[in-house]
Amino acid sequence: MSKETRKRIKELADRLSRILQAEEWDEDLNPSQWTALNYLARANRFSRSPSQVSDFMGATRGTVSQTLKALARKGLIEEAPTGGDKRSISYQVTGEGGTHLKRSSALEAAASKMEDAEAEALMSGLETLVRTALKQRGQRPFGICASCVHHQKKARGGFCKLLQEPLTAAETRQICHEYVETV
Repeated sequence: MSKETRKRIKELADRLSRILQAEEWDEDLNPSQWTALNYLARANRFSRSPSQVSDFMGATRGTVSQTLKALARKGLIEEAPTGGDKRSISYQVTGEGGTHLKRSSALEAAASKMEDAEAEALMSGLETLVRTALKQRGQRPFGICASCVHHQKKARGGFCKLLQEPLTAAETRQICHEYVETV
């Protein structure tokens, strides 16, 4: 690939990012809050701690802590202790938070005008770009459970061989912090 092509890809990704961020500022949430809320709605029950949100966002724990507190104050998420340790917390998206996520973005509307093959190729290329960039930075990929090396398909859902936990069918389609890409 030529240097010009690489530069143009970066420019287009930057432009898309700015379009999305500008649209996200139009609502009562900032872009970081939208990202955290969207992640929590898509993450499985093992992947909703503040540190995992921080890892996904590539942001500091302090920044993410403030983001999560703002979302909780707005009634869009709620925190709950995980397991027996009261210091370990997890977040759930509330009904109101889910309502916020149902709105369609201008980018989604634009993507809906693409041919299926073109949209699939774009999605595949973007997924490769994100995976590669994360790998270069030494960050976790956060993939979908059903495509993880630890996933074992079952008649009704799945089983995580790493965590030794049964998974519902819905959980197999969620983002997991422990995700390891199949080879």
